[in-house]
Amino acid sequence: MNLRETQKPLKDHYREDPAASRITLVARGGQGDAPIACSVDLGRAIYEAQAHAGVGGAGTGACSGDLLLGALAACAQVTCQMVAASMELPVEDLRVTVEGDLDLRGTLGIGDALVGFESIRLRFDITAPEASPAQVEALVEKTKRYCVVLQTLMTPPLIETSVVLGVSDATTVSA
Repeated sequence: MNLRETQKPLKDHYREDPAASRITLVARGGQGDAPIACSVDLGRAIYEAQAHAGVGGAGTGACSGDLLLGALAACAQVTCQMVAASMELPVEDLRVTVEGDLDLRGTLGIGDALVGFESIRLRFDITAPEASPAQVEALVEKTKRYCVVLQTLMTPPLIETSVVLGVSDATTVSA
């Protein structure tokens, strides 16, 4: 696949009409049979999620933290592959690993423990014998620069919250 050829008409179109590059992605959570599980509908696929075993979940499925780390791993993996292809850098193997540390006391409301990840580690395992160290460094730097999920986590966006009361009620309360 020639990524540059594939992206050229897209880039040209976005340069001519910047508004065409703006999209909105949507994910919808749906109530599960128990308070410890739900579904997440991304419009193209539905995923099952549940509370982590450490907070009372069954421990048999992905928790929201797993999904967050998975989103970062997927974004960094695909971005790195695309950047390597764009750089015409021959890569034999490329794997991304994401690990995150959190204190479950926070989400359980115990003490003053913070809610959320305290640290996240992103590791690139790259096998590219024909690449110079400078090329590999450029690959990783460009990947970090263009990885949407990584950049979102590093520079968090404004998050708006609203509440709609009742399925047929059109009342909206902003918070």
